[in-house]
Amino acid sequence: QVQLVESGGGLVQAGGSLRLSCAASGSIFSISAMGWYRQAPGNQRKLVARITKDGVLNYGDSVKGRFTISRDNANNTVYLQMNSLKPEDTSVYICHARLRRVAWTYDTEYWGQGTQVTVSS
Repeated sequence: QVQLVESGGGLVQAGGSLRLSCAASGSIFSISAMGWYRQAPGNQRKLVARITKDGVLNYGDSVKGRFTISRDNANNTVYLQMNSLKPEDTSVYICHARLRRVAWTYDTEYWGQGTQVTVSS
């Protein structure tokens, strides 16, 4: 099976920085897009950042200018550099990938287990 392994979450003070990583492993033919979503208690799931195979970037409005997504294609890994963190950024951050395991098939979506990010005042 395909696995998405996340790391980099933790506790940080407001104004600080964290870098999340997500590595996709298993039998993968191609990756169409990878990114992060977050869902804090009582809130809907929101897009944080996403990067496509063509390098197209998408960011949630609340993180634009503070977060940066990047990728390492050789290792099927994406990174999320989070700067100027705010208490409202506190959430579980969940890695997402849209990929194909076999050529000439439809894309399939995969989700990681999530990593907790807590920003204190």
